[in-house]
Amino acid sequence: MPVVQRSGRPVPVLLMVRELGAGGTERQMTELARALDRGRFTPHVACFHARGFRADDLNASGIPVLELPLRSFLTPDLVRAGLILRTYLRDHSIQLVHTFDYPSNIFGIAAARLSGTPHVLGSQRGYRTVHARRYRLFLRAGDLLAHGIVVNCEAMRRHLSGDYSVPERKIHLCYNGLDTNTFRPAPRQRPSGLANASLVIGTVSVLRPEKGLPCLLDAFALVRETCPDARLLIVGSGPVARDLEARAAELGIGDACMFEPATRNVAPWLHAIDIFVLPSLSEALSNSLMEALACGCCAVASRVGGNPELIQDGETGLLFEKGNARDLADRLLSLIHNPELRQRLAERGSCRTAAKFSMAASVNRMQEIYDGFLETTLPARASPARAAAKGTEGG
Repeated sequence: MPVVQRSGRPVPVLLMVRELGAGGTERQMTELARALDRGRFTPHVACFHARGFRADDLNASGIPVLELPLRSFLTPDLVRAGLILRTYLRDHSIQLVHTFDYPSNIFGIAAARLSGTPHVLGSQRGYRTVHARRYRLFLRAGDLLAHGIVVNCEAMRRHLSGDYSVPERKIHLCYNGLDTNTFRPAPRQRPSGLANASLVIGTVSVLRPEKGLPCLLDAFALVRETCPDARLLIVGSGPVARDLEARAAELGIGDACMFEPATRNVAPWLHAIDIFVLPSLSEALSNSLMEALACGCCAVASRVGGNPELIQDGETGLLFEKGNARDLADRLLSLIHNPELRQRLAERGSCRTAAKFSMAASVNRMQEIYDGFLETTLPARASPARAAAKGTEGG
């Protein structure tokens, strides 16, 4: 798509997410805001919690951050936050609003449409089944109000069109991107806690139920029966952290497991891992899997969501059936006992990931999507009823 030719100043756009701390969505939004072509776009960011290292990144890049005083959708703060956002959108002549996660989809799409913003985009970056039913109803309303919805993999396109009847013309694909200067192959370097390991199996993940990490623990217990010097590394924080440590103790593998809290700098940990495992029960396009592939880990992932779009089974990694610890253990053992296969898959996975999923490619694609909407601008002060009617016509 050719670059849209505009006269005058760059177009003000606002990106919205719930918070600015750790998390793949927060990183993707932040990196996009920082990388947008300033000759074409002037980025702004809005969120409900403006603390965290992503906020520091945005501030260092000179990107204004609006913190909205909204902690619950069931309080008068909802109206107050909506009025603050409306004032900000109008004062800064925002032409396009793009929400990135389900809280910002629920609030931001409706608030931006009621404020008369010409173009409003939502995002679908994970399966809606992980959210309570009441939230899914609000997300469905957002489908109708938004001019377009950006998905990060073909699996999410199928999810929206097949499960929620969102018209294909409204759905726009933009794969996640990664910084290939940070995430790239490097010699394996073990931290002191793993210095004596013959091989390290590991994962980097938010520790939530849908990540399926008990399956990884169960599979590692099976693997350790024949590979007693192998070690398991789990990097991440979340609500099931204590449960996972307790499960490791129950399985008798606690002494072979290393748990590390979430960190901003994950590349050194990935460079310590020989075989990276993503055992998710539900997944869209995983940033951690993408980063592991780029860092030269041999990757094994559950056959769900966008994982098969990142891993070509038997070519750039291996896939297994979700929740099946025996199947995962078999995959791991095949790689442990065949170092040449492990190296070949790692090299192919790294090359493909760097070529197809770079941050530059992701930003270019998102700018194409934005340009596609900005080519024909809706009246900036269209009534909500008229705007909603146009929204159902697709983007």
